Amino acid sequence: MFFSLLHQWLLAPITHYRLFHNFVRQDFNAQFAGSLGGILWLFITPIVTILIYAFVFSVVFRAGMPPEYGNTPFVVFMMMGYLPWYAFGDAMGRASTLLLEKAPLITKVLFPVQIIPAVGTLVPYMVHGIALCLFLVYLALQGYLSLAWLALPLVFFLQFLFTMGLVAMLSALCVFLRDLQQIVSLMLTAWFFLTPIVYPVSLIPEAYQPLLLFNPMHSFVQMYRELVLLGHFPWSSFQIILPVSLLSYGLGGWLFMRIRHAFGDVL
Repeated sequence: MFFSLLHQWLLAPITHYRLFHNFVRQDFNAQFAGSLGGILWLFITPIVTILIYAFVFSVVFRAGMPPEYGNTPFVVFMMMGYLPWYAFGDAMGRASTLLLEKAPLITKVLFPVQIIPAVGTLVPYMVHGIALCLFLVYLALQGYLSLAWLALPLVFFLQFLFTMGLVAMLSALCVFLRDLQQIVSLMLTAWFFLTPIVYPVSLIPEAYQPLLLFNPMHSFVQMYRELVLLGHFPWSSFQIILPVSLLSYGLGGWLFMRIRHAFGDVL
């Protein structure tokens, strides 16, 4: 039973490719429909947010750069953590309403509901992945390019799997527990500031630093920063994100498939 549900979860975007493709295209276009700025908001929002955080933490609090990053500007250091988080946070923020927004479709039409979490995760990663790629082009022109960058697609894919498992789990549970919508918002805010994105790890007291091992997003951020800014592959972080990503994807997908038949009764 477990492996049968997992098999259906894994192959859903492939088995129902045409429907999956149409949903992705529709949701991607909806990101910019009716907006005067259109795709420009894709860059304006993170840039303004990054500038605000950079001013607060580098000017007001005067957060020092870790010595191993040398003369890397604080804004570059922060962006290399913030942009991957932005994709994760956007997907997670939408997870609580994914199935609720599709309620008329789920209750009236027989279709593979398991493709909804895949679409809800892929679209934010496509949108914010564009911004990340442009930033990497800028860093390459600044001389940061190295062979270690070849591992970036693998890290991005593992982060996508990790996020998709959580999105599947949250979207399914929010059908039955509507209060989770508010809890998820609070959880993301706390998770963001508990992850060393807008500040270096050195600001955390040494007694609490081992707790970062229980925060997968810290390992992802470290992977991006060390691959891009330092040019080497951090095996210690990879040994964390690989099993965590596969476990999240598998358990989240299994839970979604296990309770999906009850969605129509509740929605």
